[in-house]
Amino acid sequence: MKIKWNWVPNTLSLGNLTFGFLSILVASQAGNPQKEPEKIFFLAGVFIILAALFDGFDGMVARALNATSELGAELDTLADLTTFGIAPGFLMYKMVLEKYRLDLFDTGMFFPIGMLLASVFPICAAYRLARFSVSHDPASFTGLPSPIAGVMIAFFPISFSNNSISDIFTITAFILIALLMVSTLRYSKPQVAMRGKFSKSKLYLLFTGLLGMILVSSIYIPIAYILYGIVFSYVFSGIISFIIHLIQEI
Repeated sequence: MKIKWNWVPNTLSLGNLTFGFLSILVASQAGNPQKEPEKIFFLAGVFIILAALFDGFDGMVARALNATSELGAELDTLADLTTFGIAPGFLMYKMVLEKYRLDLFDTGMFFPIGMLLASVFPICAAYRLARFSVSHDPASFTGLPSPIAGVMIAFFPISFSNNSISDIFTITAFILIALLMVSTLRYSKPQVAMRGKFSKSKLYLLFTGLLGMILVSSIYIPIAYILYGIVFSYVFSGIISFIIHLIQEI
């Protein structure tokens, strides 16, 4: 009797969804006067990052167990929309955007500009995920992957305090990251790029060396800044590749 292992990657996808939902619930507590907002936002960001770990493993486990399925793919997409689209948008709304409302003609009727700006992120994430489901290149990503975009937002409350960076910078970065998801910039798939150049033993050695460097560096630099730098480098790589491509076309 052949054992079906589909439940294993599906459970990981549900773990992704659960932590994304928990992030939303935690961030919603920021209006409670008895709670410290910075600690709440920090925890909400951590939950998104934990969800990203589940998201990173579900596909690997599915392929390793030969347990890929259409159901699993759809489940992963829905979980990603919740965790890396809705949760980051809600987190940014509670952190920064909630206070932005426009009084219409001095009537006391407030137009929720902050709500509209916050909705840009789940809209872009939904479009990005739908486009990926319909058509995608096995060798690269078109647009910034939604998990990377969501993790970028999650790192905001972890790496910076509310007063350390201006709202203009935060909002601008938030919108740019959202737009990168629906852009046509090409982002490499590291696992595909390295698979053709390195054997499995060399890949394990490379990963171990990278992990060791991160741990040693964390003695002098907060680990959040190191991880944020790695993620930011990946985001920036797509922009650099686009610029190089433009120059070559001239």
